[in-house]
Amino acid sequence: QVQLVESGGGLVQPGGSLRLSCAASGSSFSISAMGWYRQAPGKQRELVAAITSGGSTNYADSVKGRFTISRDNAKNTVYLQLNSLTPEDTDVYYCNVRSSSGIYTYNSWGQGTQVTVSS
Repeated sequence: QVQLVESGGGLVQPGGSLRLSCAASGSSFSISAMGWYRQAPGKQRELVAAITSGGSTNYADSVKGRFTISRDNAKNTVYLQLNSLTPEDTDVYYCNVRSSSGIYTYNSWGQGTQVTVSS
């Protein structure tokens, strides 16, 4: 099983920036896709951005041009750079990692980190 630890959330003013990090740990696993989702109270969790093991990326339309996802395969870490933040970006952000170990596959979630955009 893969454990995920997120960091980097917080309170920021509109127009500001944040960088989220998510580090994966465990034994004998291979990570494929990594991504970030967000969820507001009473709403479904939605994909923000994803990145494959080969570096291909996918973004929600609402964040294209403002957010950037990247990964460091040597550190098993995925990052999300959030720029030009607006109050509509206020949500709990969750890291997601898809991995495998032997014949087993895992879909792991981080604990969530709060991003609040407010003046």
